[in-house]
Formats: sequence, structure tokens, C-alpha cells
Amino acid sequence: MGVAAGPIRVVVAKPGLDGHDRGAKVIARALRDAGMEVIYTGLHQTPEQVVDTAIQEDADAIGLSILSGAHNTLFARVLELLKEREAEDILVFGGGIIPEADIAPLKEKGVAEIFTPGATTTSIVEWVRANVRQPAGA
Repeated sequence: MGVAAGPIRVVVAKPGLDGHDRGAKVIARALRDAGMEVIYTGLHQTPEQVVDTAIQEDADAIGLSILSGAHNTLFARVLELLKEREAEDILVFGGGIIPEADIAPLKEKGVAEIFTPGATTTSIVEWVRANVRQPAGA
């Protein structure tokens, strides 16, 4: 990351078999309304598709929405693919139905933040603004 020109670019993705995307669309709209460029991938994306999209779109961050219970597997695979593709500068955050006990292990793997039900769109927008494209030493 660094100081890049233009608005923050975020890929919002629904990986896996989860078929409910209302929350992802609400977050995508909130980020867009806050002046960010948002690329929404749609439902049933593979981790490979998510990472490919993020790299092709020169994204600063990936926001994963997972309600299916496959968060440990899907987050880990996205992070693994980013490392393989030398794109670890793309920040990964997520939300959905994620048990409290799984949050710390996900963060240890490299997920920057997890938002659970009840998180406000304002808090998510503020977090993205505060954590994406921060210059070294900031």
C-alpha cells in the first residue's frame, strides 16, 4: 500500500455457496456513497475469481461477506492466493455470520478486520478510510 491517486478501490465479494447478498450490497453502496470505487463480484465466487478480480481491478482492498460458515476456509484461501500472486498489499477484511471464537484466528492468518452483525455502515466506511492506503510509518 502507499499513497495512490484516485479513490480507494474495494472489491466486495460473496465467495462460496452462500446465496444471500443483501448485506454485501448494503456495504458496497455505503462504500460507494462515501466516494470509494466498488467492484461487486456477485454471488458464488471462488477465491480464485475474487483474487483475479482484485488484481485486474487494481483494488486496494477486498471485503468478503460470508454467511455460510465456510469463513475459515474461504478467508484462508483468498489470503493464500494473494501471497502466491505477490499481491499481499491488498487488504482483506470481511463480515457476516462469524463466531467470536473464529475472529482472532482469522486475524492471525492475515484478515485485517471482521465485522459482525450489528456493525454500522458508518463504522465500516471509517475503518476502510483509516486502514487502506496508509503510508509507511503512519
